[in-house]
Amino acid sequence: MTSAVLMDGKAKAAQLAAVITADAAALYSSSGVRPGLAVVIVGEDPASQVYVRNKKRTAESCGFHSVQHTLAAETSQQELLRLIESLNNDTGIHGILVQLPLPKHLDELAVTQSIVPEKDVDGFHFQNIGKLAAGHAADTFVPCTPAGCMRLIADQLGSDLSGLNAAIIGRSNIVGKPMASLLLQANATVTICHSRTRDLPGIARRADILVAAIGRPNMVQGDWIKPGAVVVDVGINRIDVDVDGERKSMLTGDVDFASAVRVAKAITPVPGGVGPMTIMMLMSNTLTSARLAASRR
Repeated sequence: MTSAVLMDGKAKAAQLAAVITADAAALYSSSGVRPGLAVVIVGEDPASQVYVRNKKRTAESCGFHSVQHTLAAETSQQELLRLIESLNNDTGIHGILVQLPLPKHLDELAVTQSIVPEKDVDGFHFQNIGKLAAGHAADTFVPCTPAGCMRLIADQLGSDLSGLNAAIIGRSNIVGKPMASLLLQANATVTICHSRTRDLPGIARRADILVAAIGRPNMVQGDWIKPGAVVVDVGINRIDVDVDGERKSMLTGDVDFASAVRVAKAITPVPGGVGPMTIMMLMSNTLTSARLAASRR
């Protein structure tokens, strides 16, 4: 039995990093503008700390001006909004990212909407969301995970997905909904599924492109997958497993990789699939913002 092609997000991200690094250097040489990314983290969440460290390291390796603001968990809403306002007004910063989730006492919606749309490199501002939903992806910031997924899908199927059925499992504002907008713009026929969808396996089996973003480890089984489908696993779940009688923690996706890899045409591994692409799309959005800032000077 044949095995699926692995969509190597790490290798793809490395290719994009080389292009972004060269383009950032060219922008600085021609205009004196160095792309600037500010990352704000509130509290001590270990997973968030890792993500922020990776983003900062990647920005620096691409030649960006990189700033990190680490705030105490008890930081007030007013203090956080004041910091974002100062970054909005800082001409050396072109992208602002507030690491989610925030501590419970902070209003996540108010925080994401306080970032000016032209520095909203996460693509969470309502103006950017609205433009994407209306089909204006060319001049808006697309959320980084869906943007990265589309790059991986295009490598397998091309940029025109006419005649192909796509199913997305998960309807979040960060992945599911923007993913649907991007797939529609690429001419796919799109179904969004969620916890209340009837016959979820049946819908998944009809999909030429299956995107799993539900946050449940190994939920999507091999017999849910249409033979020859392209499977994008957005899930990152930490589970405990027995290894030689010892309990160890490991990362797994929303797709049961062992059974899916025997059915799909191509599949993203976890880790090393969508994750590295997400960070690289953040760099791409920041570079775009810097270019736009340079053109307005």
